[in-house]
Amino acid sequence: MSAAQQRTETEDVEPIDELAAALAWHLGDKDATIRTLLDDCKHLRQQLAFARGTMSVGFARGWRPSLDRSVDGQR
Repeated sequence: MSAAQQRTETEDVEPIDELAAALAWHLGDKDATIRTLLDDCKHLRQQLAFARGTMSVGFARGWRPSLDRSVDGQR
């Protein structure tokens, strides 16, 4: 498949409403949706902390993953 064909196929796909999909997964239960998303965030933060502790500074040329969403440590 050519790059032009791939681009056309992906452009035809409608964007997914992630909020609606998450709510549908939990049968419309907003509390269960929030609980699951918070649990996912906790798990990913733990995974990120583990990765940060095991990767060397030279691995990413000095870049280190951060647990917060700030840019360069500033909010």
